[in-house]
Formats: sequence, structure tokens, C-alpha cells
Amino acid sequence: MTSQFTASQSVEITVPEQSVPIQHYLRQPQRLVQAIADPNLIEQLSPEQFRLKMRPLHFLSLTFQPRVTLKVWTDVNGTVQLRSVDCDIPGLDYINQRFTLQVNGKLYPESNHSQTKLKGRADLKVRVDIPFPISLTPQPIIEKTGNGLLKSVLLRIKQKLMHQLLLDYSQWANADRQTLNQPNSQHLTPVDNPTI
Repeated sequence: MTSQFTASQSVEITVPEQSVPIQHYLRQPQRLVQAIADPNLIEQLSPEQFRLKMRPLHFLSLTFQPRVTLKVWTDVNGTVQLRSVDCDIPGLDYINQRFTLQVNGKLYPESNHSQTKLKGRADLKVRVDIPFPISLTPQPIIEKTGNGLLKSVLLRIKQKLMHQLLLDYSQWANADRQTLNQPNSQHLTPVDNPTI
């Protein structure tokens, strides 16, 4: 039995004024990735591609820990775009072969008078063949559980983004000029529950 689950989450963050505009910060997509996930669980595959190991997820009687490969880039308008390009679930071959995950997101600055806000949206969709005996569970319960799980994942990412991104932006903007040009420099402050 194939099921599809979806979730969306919007974000709006008021950006405190710093010596360097947020638009310059957003030109370094790897910093955004580090703001939504524990840097220790990120593997940078190329300047625009990152493999993230997610925290363990619980779906009915299953527990699994997906790895998602994301492409993250900034377009000519200064909008950070994010798209999944691959996903796998180590250790669960049956589901891994029958599982697809799609995530699309964007984050962009919007200035109004003297105030700048970051606005964004993320959409997450999963298709999976539900294995026996979980497939015996009534479909409405499966859908409600799956949609709720995806919503909780996006909400956790949103909360971490709202907290960590502003911290990192402030530290980056106030860092020495020499540090500004090192895209791999990390000035992240540890936060609770670091995995996504």
C-alpha cells in the first residue's frame, strides 16, 4: 500500500540591523545549512550540495533515521533556494527501495522602510510503500500519523532556524574582516536538540 504525506511551514523573522546587510550573509548557503542542522551531522559534498543525517523518526512501530542530500544555492535576486536531490534510510532496505522524499524551500529578505524581514516557506512530501503488518492500520490513521510527523520535522527546523540563524548572522557580521571571506568558518553557538 503506497501512502503519501505532506507538510508545509512558513517563516518570518525580523532581522536586527547589523554592520553588514543580511543579503551578504545569505550568499553563503552553507551557513543556512549549519543553522538548521548540527554541523557534526553535515557532510559537504560540493559547494552547493550537503548530506544531512536527520534525528531518528518514529512512525507507528517503525524507527528510522533518513539521510537527505540537499542542493542549496542563492539566486540572482538574493533568495536562498533549497531542494532535495537524494534520500536514503540506512538499515531498512525494504522501505529504502520504496521511499521518496521531496523537500523544497526558499528564504528571502524583504526590506520595508528601516526594517528587514526574512520570509520563507518549506514544503515536504514523502511517498512510501507501507510494509506489513503496519499496512493493516486504517488508512486515515496512517495519513494522520505521517502528516503529523512531517509537520513536526518542519516545525523543529523552523524553530532552530529562527534561533540559530540570527545568532550566526550577528556573530558573522561582527567578526573580523579576514573571517568574513572564509565561507567554511564556523561561529555557531551550540543549541539544545541540535539534530534536525
